[in-house]
Amino acid sequence: MAESNLSSTLSSHSILPSNFKPPQVFKNVNLVRNVNLEKGYVKETINVVIENIDAKPQDEYYLPFDASVVENVGGLEVRDKKDASKPAFKSELVEYDPFSPTQFYRILLSKPLAPSAQQTLSITYHLLSSLAPLPATIGQQDKQYLKHTFSTYTPSAYLTSNQKTKLKFPGVEIPEFTGEPERQGTAFTYGPYDNIPAGSESLASVRYEFTKPIIHVTLLERDVEISHWGGNLATEERYWLTNKGAALSNQFSRVTYVSSNYYNGPSVAIKELQVPLKVGSLNPYFTDDIGNVSTSRFRSNSREAMLELKPRYPIFGNWAFPFRIGWDATLSDFLRKADRDHGYVLKVPFLEGPKMSEGVSYEKVVLRVVLPEGATDVQFHTSVPLVSSSISLHRTFMDTLGRTTLTLTAMNVVDESRDVDLVVTYQYPAFAAYRKPIAIFAGVMAVFVTAWVIGSLDNSIGKTVQ
Repeated sequence: MAESNLSSTLSSHSILPSNFKPPQVFKNVNLVRNVNLEKGYVKETINVVIENIDAKPQDEYYLPFDASVVENVGGLEVRDKKDASKPAFKSELVEYDPFSPTQFYRILLSKPLAPSAQQTLSITYHLLSSLAPLPATIGQQDKQYLKHTFSTYTPSAYLTSNQKTKLKFPGVEIPEFTGEPERQGTAFTYGPYDNIPAGSESLASVRYEFTKPIIHVTLLERDVEISHWGGNLATEERYWLTNKGAALSNQFSRVTYVSSNYYNGPSVAIKELQVPLKVGSLNPYFTDDIGNVSTSRFRSNSREAMLELKPRYPIFGNWAFPFRIGWDATLSDFLRKADRDHGYVLKVPFLEGPKMSEGVSYEKVVLRVVLPEGATDVQFHTSVPLVSSSISLHRTFMDTLGRTTLTLTAMNVVDESRDVDLVVTYQYPAFAAYRKPIAIFAGVMAVFVTAWVIGSLDNSIGKTVQ
């Protein structure tokens, strides 16, 4: 049986004492938090200069989150701000009291920071389901507004000497906000604030216009199946998609919808989805629970391959649309022979799917890589934080034992992960490659032998006359 190696980016839950408090061994010398509200999810980037104020070297930095927020945090990545080429620091969610209002991520520095030494960190993460439409229901042609609640003080487990929070909006219409920010075009700046104690917060909220839908996928099941004999890589993706924007206060009017489309204005409904594919992709399809959806177009040339999808109906707030898409590709574009005997290296995108200006968020992604029957010594690597990984057998037509299948599960993923690759290595012995042809030949021979035996039987009634 093939074995997997759990990637170092796999999310884990370390158990700490129930009375745990982060030791005060660091100080935030300067901190700037950038909150991007231009898409249907929140992206936060914290650039902070930390200083070791302890007498001993330290390598554990704690990042706090409210307990109601931490379950919606995705894609947390920490890097050296001054050298982004270095590998990301390891980060993990720690567990010490499930009923505590605050939970922590622990960041492990690449090497202990000496006393009085400083290091600049760049912490990036996404917050899903943190934007609320206000009002929750609107007319079909009304404007949509979103509300975002946050703390003008960046949540921190340490004293912060100087900090500010910057918000970036998708437009200039921001009818309601709290506090006294400095406003410059589509950006707000709260602060600077000096000497803010650890654990401090100052709640604020903003309400702003958002002219696009909030595209959210509650579940994506993505299958990547490779065939050495056919030289093909087949991909199928099954979506449970919804619009988390403001719901309609009245019944949907087709006449109003068609007339608004005539002016080609902004719409809070999902009208279409653009799915960029790898150049050379072939045979795309688009189906839903009813069957084939004909309102799609596939453009392919030497520079791009674009699958344009139009659902059967516009998807307004709280409406859902489950569907599936699939396509083929040449296997040699993704697979290469490794240096070692019978070894192969497969490199595929962890996520493909729609690419929209308003962004796409995924609550749960289940990725299955179906390898050839007989593949062994399976290992993988990806920078997407995972919650589980497993290897099993997937039985298809004319299999003897079943095909080796790698299953990876990730939570709170966004469309920015389209740029992240999954690398899978495995062994595929020569005998395994001929397993299915031998099984087919044996099956065909068994049919002929059985037919010959049955044909040679004497099935006449009574004795044969000599």
